[in-house]
Amino acid sequence: MSQNLVIVESPAKAKTIEGFLGKDFLVKSSFGHIRDLSHKKMGVDIENGFIPDYEVSSDKKDLVKELKKDVKKADIVWLATDEDREGEAIAWHLFEALDLSKKEVKRIVFHEITKTAIQKAINNPRELDYNLVNAQQARRILDRLVGFELSPVLWKKVQRGLSAGRVQSVAVRLIAEQERKIQAFEYSSAFRIQGDFEAENGVLHAEYSKRPDSKEGVIALFENLKNAQFAVNSVESKPAKRNPSAPFTTSTLQQEASRVLSFSVSKTMMIAQRLYEAGKITYMRTDSVTLSQDAIDACANFITNAFGDKYLNSKQYSTKAKGAQEAHEAIRPTYMENEGNDLSGDEARLYGLIRNRTIASQMSAAEFLRSTIKIGISTDDNHFIAKGEILVFDGFLKMYQAGENKDVILPKVKEEEALNRLDIAAKERFSNHPPRFNEASLVRKMEELGIGRPSTYAPTISTIQKRNYVIKEDRDGKQRSVHSITLQGEEIEAVLLTENFGAERNKLFPTDIGLVVNDFLFEHFDKIMDYHFTANVENLFDEVAEGSMDWQKMLENFYGEFHTNVEDVTENSERANGLRELGVDPKTGEKIIVRIGRYGPMAQLGEGTEEEKPKFASLRAGQSLESITLEEAIELFKLPRQLGEFEGKVMTAAIGRFGPYIRHDGKFVSLKEDDPLEVSGERAIELILEKRQADLDKIIHQFDQEEPLIEVLKGRWGPFIKSEKKNYKIPKDVDATTLDRAACEEIMKNQPAKRKKATTRKKTTAKKKTTTKKK
Repeated sequence: MSQNLVIVESPAKAKTIEGFLGKDFLVKSSFGHIRDLSHKKMGVDIENGFIPDYEVSSDKKDLVKELKKDVKKADIVWLATDEDREGEAIAWHLFEALDLSKKEVKRIVFHEITKTAIQKAINNPRELDYNLVNAQQARRILDRLVGFELSPVLWKKVQRGLSAGRVQSVAVRLIAEQERKIQAFEYSSAFRIQGDFEAENGVLHAEYSKRPDSKEGVIALFENLKNAQFAVNSVESKPAKRNPSAPFTTSTLQQEASRVLSFSVSKTMMIAQRLYEAGKITYMRTDSVTLSQDAIDACANFITNAFGDKYLNSKQYSTKAKGAQEAHEAIRPTYMENEGNDLSGDEARLYGLIRNRTIASQMSAAEFLRSTIKIGISTDDNHFIAKGEILVFDGFLKMYQAGENKDVILPKVKEEEALNRLDIAAKERFSNHPPRFNEASLVRKMEELGIGRPSTYAPTISTIQKRNYVIKEDRDGKQRSVHSITLQGEEIEAVLLTENFGAERNKLFPTDIGLVVNDFLFEHFDKIMDYHFTANVENLFDEVAEGSMDWQKMLENFYGEFHTNVEDVTENSERANGLRELGVDPKTGEKIIVRIGRYGPMAQLGEGTEEEKPKFASLRAGQSLESITLEEAIELFKLPRQLGEFEGKVMTAAIGRFGPYIRHDGKFVSLKEDDPLEVSGERAIELILEKRQADLDKIIHQFDQEEPLIEVLKGRWGPFIKSEKKNYKIPKDVDATTLDRAACEEIMKNQPAKRKKATTRKKTTAKKKTTTKKK
């Protein structure tokens, strides 16, 4: 019988740790949090000091029963959850839910899952840190207060089913404000002029030092350059260095994995979690860039053996992030000599990124020779400039390529050397609007403003997308005309070209509902939406974690003013639906508006009378309340559109709650690539037949000899039974292909009962307890 019970959060971590401990240790997993605030009422007793009302999650009740049995058999219980606030809170919830006060309990923490680290932790246990617990508890309660009180305001004033959050709403604000900057941006253009000049030892590619803003200006310049003499005015070469970046923190790993590997923030964290639990890297939620001395020594040993002493420049980095507290070391490999050859796929790619960045951080700077050549013009006071860069010593670039590092080598020239003009070309260039956020750049901005902490970046970004306030997508660019002018010999030629611009890849766009909610919250809850306030709240959590702030006092200071604000807005504010008047329909003379409707953004024709109701049309993908034009809205009212008949039944194209579709004989076919305003009758028939075939391919059995119809179908998660618009699970040990009607009816009759929500709750809060050791 195991005398020691070790409880960790994840089964993967449990399996790794069990391999390091002897037969006297049983390692079990809590599978994350086992308790949370009750969903009955608010789950917080505000009047009595914000006492939380916790309950065991319905899906964790059986697990808690098992853990209680294991606790009874053990002499010592080791709580080995992560070392950050959330990990400390999980340990405390286990302490409370498993009634561990009657047992000898030891809290252990480690930054990496290695045998040495685990043994060191076992030899140096500590007590639960109630300051960390209360900091996490304060965060959870404050977020519940904000969400629980703001969400009903949104239901009443905007739309049912909406939600708000202290951090998520501020993240949406960042994206909304950036979008409006982009929409208000006015493009300007100028001509970039580049030329090739023949020198004695080669050709110089150079750029004119000014950018004319008109076609006429370029032509006038080229007329002036026709008979000009060109010569080297100056040659300047100077050494330059590029230093390596610090080892990864959570946010820099998310940003670099996005840039180099095209990973989303959530994918990066999921893979990093697996690497950590497998003992490959140190803890992946951290805002520290420091390395342990052992890690620095291991890097030094690898660098000198692999590349030589010239490449070594051991150093310690200091953390600049304000309020850094989540961990004590950067993200690095647990064993520097491990090249990750035992890994594959995305895990190998992310591990390689982490390892290379860590080792590169301890290497010498890369050295370059940068040259600038100015070319004088006999008929012009301006000049052409040629720039080049030669890599002299690769340094850390041997291990980690921070970007494109292609040498641009210039031919050797001397001052006053005459040059022969070859071709000169000018192309119109347009200014760029402010960039939209992608997930990684949003994390960088949130970190810069102090909004959230390493453990909250990924969940926040996932939440605002799940709530449909923000959408991540690709958008095709548009086309525009650009002028191109060349000077070849004595000939000046001007042509008009077409170029694509504005294409977006994996960028974050605010939805219409996201913009409306953002505007409503910003108007009525400006304090909650203020970047500085949100960052200050994080600092207050830090103070609670340090023991210099009482968590209940902090909540009390926040809640009074906030609750008064909620009551005032609920009673006195107007509804918000993003309504915008576009103009008048020329055919009917009726007013056209756009607004948020029950099922999303829509256009409305007419205000309606007792005799005639107004017409409604859903906005199409890519259209928004703020940018749609009157002409585009008028087009929407051409739907629904009849496409002809098929099999004696009319085919209709329209846009509905779930997007564009074709309706035929009471059935719907989604239009994924076809435009409902342009799709032809022939194409509609093709899509209807494709849908029929796809539906047939899903059928395993169809029992229609008697009522009701029963079908056995292939589903996304495996076979299932469908009858009278209800779906029924097929037991895993049953072969769906062998089912007959009677067997289906038996399965339908004996479906497992749905789990009921827990009704028992226990009010509790974190109070410092002492543990009595067994003698």
